[in-house]
Amino acid sequence: MRLSARNKLAGTVAAIDKGAVNSTVQIDLGGGKMVTAMITNASVEELELEVGKTAYAIVKASDVIVGAD
Repeated sequence: MRLSARNKLAGTVAAIDKGAVNSTVQIDLGGGKMVTAMITNASVEELELEVGKTAYAIVKASDVIVGAD
């Protein structure tokens, strides 16, 4: 897999919660860190995602917004 995105986080699919159209996918990055993403059910099927499978959270953003009180 070759991508222009530099933020590639490898992990293991920990959970998939399928809804009517979209699924919430949790990826365990290890060390107590998790990433959660919402993707279409079609994408879950196309990627053949299942709990225990290796997957990547890929982040491509031009801006990161930070807030504080």
